[in-house]
Amino acid sequence: MILNPTLAPPALTIALAADPPAVPYAGDGQLVAACILGILAVVLLITVGKVHPFLSLMLGSAVLGAVATMPPGDVVASFLDGFGSTAGAVGVLIALGAMIGKLLEDSGGANRIVSTIVGRVGPGRLPWAMALIAAILGLPLFFEVGVVLLVPVIILVARRTGLSLMKIGIPALAGLSVLHGLVPPHPGPLTAIGLLNADLGRTLLYGVIIAIPTVIVAGPVLAHYVDRWVPKYVDADSRFLEPVGAGVGAGRGSEPRPAHDAPGNEDAARGHGATGSVATYEDLEAPLAPGRRRVSFAAAIIGITLPVVLMLVDAIVKLLVTDKKNGARTVIDFFGTPTVALLIAVLFCYVVLGLGSGMDRNEVSASVGAALPPIAGIILIVAAGGGFKQTLIDAGVGNVIKDWATGVNISVLVLGWLVAVLIRLGTGSATVATITAAGIVGPLASTLTTSHLALLVLAIGCGSLFFSHVNDAGFWLVKEYFGLTVGETIKSWSVMETVISVFGFALVMVLSLVV
Repeated sequence: MILNPTLAPPALTIALAADPPAVPYAGDGQLVAACILGILAVVLLITVGKVHPFLSLMLGSAVLGAVATMPPGDVVASFLDGFGSTAGAVGVLIALGAMIGKLLEDSGGANRIVSTIVGRVGPGRLPWAMALIAAILGLPLFFEVGVVLLVPVIILVARRTGLSLMKIGIPALAGLSVLHGLVPPHPGPLTAIGLLNADLGRTLLYGVIIAIPTVIVAGPVLAHYVDRWVPKYVDADSRFLEPVGAGVGAGRGSEPRPAHDAPGNEDAARGHGATGSVATYEDLEAPLAPGRRRVSFAAAIIGITLPVVLMLVDAIVKLLVTDKKNGARTVIDFFGTPTVALLIAVLFCYVVLGLGSGMDRNEVSASVGAALPPIAGIILIVAAGGGFKQTLIDAGVGNVIKDWATGVNISVLVLGWLVAVLIRLGTGSATVATITAAGIVGPLASTLTTSHLALLVLAIGCGSLFFSHVNDAGFWLVKEYFGLTVGETIKSWSVMETVISVFGFALVMVLSLVV
């Protein structure tokens, strides 16, 4: 095992298996065939066989190794090396991020952010407000959790104002999707950073720079056009009966009731005679159980942004202070280390959001514990992807691709985006696309500067979001929550994902010219 701590932050340094043997297991053509068949096996197992991605990646590694004529023991060793190193580098960060999200949810902090921002803007600015809310909540929350939290708000706001569902929903979905695909500490970007040994702080800095205009274009701007293609309004017969905050206020004594039962909503609900009124603060606040207190807006915002701020400050200081032995840089580097930054945020949320909301210590502990089971599958998939990647490298496939890419003089950033797009279209999984693409272009990483290595992570992230369709669980999640047909989902959600992928990648290429 070889450790190279100079290439990545301590928390994301990955132990690499020994270099591939001097004599390859097979010829170049056979190794390329092994790569293609291994990826094809993963795609078919996930899409046709409906096999869980964790098992699909394991079996795909076996197919790859067999076609490459690797000894079975070497295949197993390579997979376990990649599995263990990836789980160690990324698993802790995913777990800490999930704890922050769960505390934010159970304390009512997420609800407070939504109610404060939405309750203070006019109808004309609501699409922008929803994009802002989704981007803020998208920092610590997984995409699916963010959707569950925001859909009731989207439905209520659309009903109260008479605005179309797309004008409110697309900006929210764009904010969640962009942050999930491009900005750490989400699993996709974190995994690519770990596999490529990229600098997390610099990737985070560039990711935020690219995410802001991408959210604007794929959110409020695109929503104006999607509204014409999919004119969807919330009516009194809507099947969205869950009250706002039901997911946030679980266990707080709130009783489900149809949102359209609120007085004065009948006309706006049908999109006729809309009053133009904005959902009030009280409309968006979930009832409190006895003994509970509402957390402040400032506390909720700090809880979400604290780890990002710490890591961004560390990245900026590294750019400005080149002396690694500088005392101030050493201190900032410690607190900006991803594991430390996230741990500090968890402790802040534990005390200020958890205990501060009136939860007792047992309840806060239970909330933190409840964050872990749902992410077990994600960590296993990510780790299995690391095993697949390591098998690719140890078989010698990486060197073949490296030689080919050098010979045809194709940009590594373009190659990473294209590979991620192809895997995304085939498997429907952004995570699988990110892991596989990082493994394939990984051998080319040594040719890149630190800044361009961070941009490679973002290029792969953009590619992993390309054109979500029927083989993506997110496609069906959006379809069912918003009550759309398959065609309407393609014209709204799928188009939005494609805009994010293409526009975001264009910004990556522009940024590559100046950094």
